[in-house]
Amino acid sequence: MADIYEQRTYNSGEIGFGDKPGIVVVDYMTAFTDPKYPLGGAPLIERGVENTARLLDAARRAGVPIANCWTSYHSQREMPHWKVQAVREQFIHGAPGTELEPRTYDESYDMGLCKSGPSIFFETPVASFFAKERVDTVIVTGCVTSGCIRASTIDSFSRGFRTIVPEDCVGDHDEGPHRDNLRDVGRRYADIKDADTVIEYIEDWRKKNR
Repeated sequence: MADIYEQRTYNSGEIGFGDKPGIVVVDYMTAFTDPKYPLGGAPLIERGVENTARLLDAARRAGVPIANCWTSYHSQREMPHWKVQAVREQFIHGAPGTELEPRTYDESYDMGLCKSGPSIFFETPVASFFAKERVDTVIVTGCVTSGCIRASTIDSFSRGFRTIVPEDCVGDHDEGPHRDNLRDVGRRYADIKDADTVIEYIEDWRKKNR
């Protein structure tokens, strides 16, 4: 049976890579990557960290702009109305779990920032940073796919960037929502690729811009 969305012209072509990439790394913080925390240790997130680390190594060698974020607040009073208990109780400035994952963060290279909403673009300087760097293609990595990755992907699209999500560079607590949300944004807003394809694009871009 043909996909009903494709019958109605969804997913009718690829966006494609543009002239200059930028990468966002969304919430690869130890609260999600360390199994000792309530939100940490999901196999899909660990896979995403490992592949994102490979991608970022290639990106830094090529001079690609990278924005790397965590989420935290001064107090619960400052927070939006989160329905996630671990976020309400633990995502406080300076608390254990709010550190960026060392495998995917390079303090000497990346633009590091704290966000307060699901999207890395919400009330942050990321879009301005990419505009200054003349980025037209945003590669979205991080976690979780069904939450902050989906929100960041839609905001990237809404700001006019070509948006690429490498499936194996993002992760979630469960494979079903991971697949469902990637399929959904892939119908509308972004191209869903993999780390190797994006690394190949970055290497080609580096060679053209030596």
